[in-house]
Amino acid sequence: MEKLDCVVIGAGWYGLAAAKQFHSTQPNCSLAILDSQSSLGGTWADSRLYPGLKSNNLLGMYEYPDFPMSSHDFGVKIGEHITGEAINAYLKAYAANFGIGDLIRLESKVLVAEHQDTSEGGWILTVATSERDESQIYTRRLIIATGLTSEAFLPHFEGQETFGGRVFHGKDFQPNSDTLKTAKAVTVFGATKFAWDAVYAYATAGVKVNWVIRSTGHGPCWIAPTHVTPLKKWIEALANTRFLTWFSPCIWGDADGYTIRNFYHGTVIGRSIVDMFWKVLGSDVLTLNNYDAHPDTAKLKPWTEAMFTGASFSILNYEQDIFKLVQSDKVDVCVGEIDHLSPGKVHLSDGTEFESDAFLVNTGWKHVPAIRFLPEGIEKDLGIPHQWSDDSEPIDNDAPIEDLANNHNLLRRADQEILGRFPRLKQQPVWNKAYVPLTDQKGISSNDEVTPCKPLTPYMLYHLLVPPSARLLRTRDVAFCGMISNFSTAITAHISGLWISAYFSGKLAVDPAAAVDDEALLKSIQYQTLLYNRWGRWRYPTDWGNMNPNFIFDAVPYFDLLQRDLGLSPYRKGGWFAEMSDPYGPEDYRNLNKEWIAKYGAVKSVGDTA
Repeated sequence: MEKLDCVVIGAGWYGLAAAKQFHSTQPNCSLAILDSQSSLGGTWADSRLYPGLKSNNLLGMYEYPDFPMSSHDFGVKIGEHITGEAINAYLKAYAANFGIGDLIRLESKVLVAEHQDTSEGGWILTVATSERDESQIYTRRLIIATGLTSEAFLPHFEGQETFGGRVFHGKDFQPNSDTLKTAKAVTVFGATKFAWDAVYAYATAGVKVNWVIRSTGHGPCWIAPTHVTPLKKWIEALANTRFLTWFSPCIWGDADGYTIRNFYHGTVIGRSIVDMFWKVLGSDVLTLNNYDAHPDTAKLKPWTEAMFTGASFSILNYEQDIFKLVQSDKVDVCVGEIDHLSPGKVHLSDGTEFESDAFLVNTGWKHVPAIRFLPEGIEKDLGIPHQWSDDSEPIDNDAPIEDLANNHNLLRRADQEILGRFPRLKQQPVWNKAYVPLTDQKGISSNDEVTPCKPLTPYMLYHLLVPPSARLLRTRDVAFCGMISNFSTAITAHISGLWISAYFSGKLAVDPAAAVDDEALLKSIQYQTLLYNRWGRWRYPTDWGNMNPNFIFDAVPYFDLLQRDLGLSPYRKGGWFAEMSDPYGPEDYRNLNKEWIAKYGAVKSVGDTA
């Protein structure tokens, strides 16, 4: 059996960053990156580059801190969104520059990960290759970076066997992109950013689009121009400007060292100012998009409040005005329910039918890694989503915690603390009073074990990265990287990767593993873990809820939290006014590795371009 010091599962933004950070800070350790796709890149892999794909981000905000994306090398100009092809090339260049490209094993899918409950710990992985051969690898440490958009959820639609045309998920738009030329009419189902992209691609190709949005669903996503508010500020920069982050009721906000949140969220006057901020932001987006200019664009208004929306908040990154396309005869928007399919037609429950050559659905993702974890029941210790328990038999709050997510006494305690600190969160938005889970709807079904509709516990990871159970803290042999969504993917990946490598090597200034033999400290970090993850259910019910960590205006204090864990200062602007008013970007974290290495005396980073 092959033996390795570390295996990273996943070669997207997070997997590459975790691998690079481990390789750079522990270059004498053996490492492999396993990915089931035929190229690296995750969402930006070769097979995922559908026509017109671009980042929500503009050039300068979607790059690793220590590997700038230059206009010259990647063909993107300042002020432009980044094409899928450019991001794909950039990620390949990053892997090559830092010496991890040759460590990537493509078309290698991890089927089983079995923890070794020994003093050394580690994992035995069962890996299947494209030739369907299976092999086993022992790895001392495991980083799971499979991401949140790896496993598409595609339910069964009644009558799809007789439809005749293609039925496919947005993930598979690229291999089905020939329909842009062959189809006369298509139906697009859903209103996430993936759906907007598909509608735009078909409409600009001259294909008639029937856009169906569920009347019993969550409605269209928020989508904004790149510059918002009456001051026309870059929205990515707004989200990473420290004084604006104070308007978010953030559970880890204290990590930034400022106490002004107590005023904004703990007083009536402060909460009034907070409400005004979110009202201005949301109203400005609605005004700029001019939804009421046409009956079809009016149907694209978001049904949720901007304040309670996480990373599903998207950006208009199209060359043409998509709202003009929707107003034209190229697109018809219908709010209704899919009832069934028949030969060449999509039927709605109200009797409406659309002739369609293809049916593209955007029905979400399976947010749990598609890996069987052993021994049985270890998912509770791992802190990954699993079944809720019956609240009628709450776990004793003083008992050893095995299944943190189902500790109902701690959940109630966390709720009291969250709502006590942030009373505004008591006023929860109602998505849709008529909401029905997708698979409970007539004509749509699924036998999948994991679906976006199935109630599961949320992730329960310490600082959103590692399991807080003594069983796994003791061996320091597993971490999760990328079970997070925000606007600052590259920065988050970079800092998280360094944090994980430091955790594995026992070089965190604030080390959760120190709690293993300290019962009081262990209970404290487990409660904090539950508190942080439970907060998402109140703060971002639209996106986080019972699923994965998902936030926007809380990213900078999250970076502060991780930097303090690393023993580093989070203040990188050189002055109090700049610290409050200048937005944080990748460039501010460029020397993070050097600072940490200087502090702990590690070896020089490999491939450092900073």
